Amino acid sequence: MINLAYLKGLACALVLFAPVAFAAADTQPPVTPAEARAIAKDAYIYGYPLVDHYRVQYDYFVNSQGPEFKAPWNHIANIPRVFTPADKAVQTPNSDTPYSWMGLDLRAEPIVLTLPPIEKGRYFSVQFTDAYTFNFDYLGTRTTGNDGGSYLVVGPNWKGPTPAGVKRVVRSETQFVTLVYRTQSFNPGDIDNVKKIQAGYKVQLLSQFLGTTPPAAPPAIDFVKPLSKEDQKTSLEFFSILNFALQSCPTNPAETDLMARFARIGVGAGKTFDPDKLSPEMKAAIGQGISDAWADFNGGVNQLASGQLTSGDLFGTREYLKGNYLDRMLGTIGIFGNSKQEAIYPIYYVDADKQRLNGANRYTLHFAPGQLPPVHAFWSLTMYELPSSLLVENPIDRYLINSPMLPQLKRDSDGGLTLYVQNESPGKDKEANWLPAPQGPFSMYLRLYWPTDAALNGRWTAPKAERQQ
Repeated sequence: MINLAYLKGLACALVLFAPVAFAAADTQPPVTPAEARAIAKDAYIYGYPLVDHYRVQYDYFVNSQGPEFKAPWNHIANIPRVFTPADKAVQTPNSDTPYSWMGLDLRAEPIVLTLPPIEKGRYFSVQFTDAYTFNFDYLGTRTTGNDGGSYLVVGPNWKGPTPAGVKRVVRSETQFVTLVYRTQSFNPGDIDNVKKIQAGYKVQLLSQFLGTTPPAAPPAIDFVKPLSKEDQKTSLEFFSILNFALQSCPTNPAETDLMARFARIGVGAGKTFDPDKLSPEMKAAIGQGISDAWADFNGGVNQLASGQLTSGDLFGTREYLKGNYLDRMLGTIGIFGNSKQEAIYPIYYVDADKQRLNGANRYTLHFAPGQLPPVHAFWSLTMYELPSSLLVENPIDRYLINSPMLPQLKRDSDGGLTLYVQNESPGKDKEANWLPAPQGPFSMYLRLYWPTDAALNGRWTAPKAERQQ
């Protein structure tokens, strides 16, 4: 979903630290400001994805009076259109697979998802993202095929047999889960077919599916109001939101020591973090820790821009990310991004000369003959203005160019394909291949859905954006 605001380092204050301490366990010495700074940095990097995910879940599934609300927990919300510049809650959305969204509350009982049969040749996927932002499972064309069927989604404490009529069980390590359905739309005239498919996405409580008496409802939750996207970057209240989010996240055994360390500054499920009770020195120390975290984040963004890191490094299961919490935080640039087996995202921040992309310039993107993105499903190139990382309003209402559009695109004389990326029209003769850019800074995401081995192992690489004089 990239935001140049991310790239700005937070202001660092030079302070003299006095030995002011948190209350700590009797077996540990008091926490000094220097220690608190180091712990706060690590806790922030660890916790930022949880807090940002909670912000989206609150907007989508809790705040029924808000402009971004989709549906209550355990109800599916089908969006029978592609994303436009009017959609502002999620950074860098795609605009070629209409979404369906669902927030799962698995505390009381499991949920049964039933998928309809979908014709061959149409891509769809159901992505499961837990509260840690791990993509822990998928249903869809790549993983389960297009024949349809029912699947059971269970929380961390559920034990029981697989019910008759259920193809398999999907297990989450957190109680709250976000599901992202993507259903391919071939062109604007195809949207009625997409609506029919979306209408076939069914969700039931396990008791409804079995026709049995439901268990007692779980306790009502007083969901705390999240911080804004901007306030998450600086406010010490961030850690209060993190403590709330952690309550639905059983501690993974591999992170027991980590959580004990975070607890030394009051971070952890059920703990109270009150910035107003901190000394000025300790407030400054924790603020410095947040600044240190963003400095590391910005270094990671530079690695993405240079190609040292790819989107495929940022999204996946807990096992895949192997405790790399900074990479997980970097994944919030495109929160709900797919794992690389489902989709990869060569990202354009700079041109071939490593200069930042800007609509004051004109660019071309040239695919040599036979070198279009190699995919089993489809590919797309989408434009985002910065620092918002949202879709770009333009006079032809075109936010992307994708492979279903190939019959309408003009090929080069040698059979290659050249795309024109600029703010103003390149001329009527080239307008079919025009991806409109904003007047100022921008980024582009090239998405390859169900990429082939050539894309995954690096035999194919994306062309560079060439600035035109």
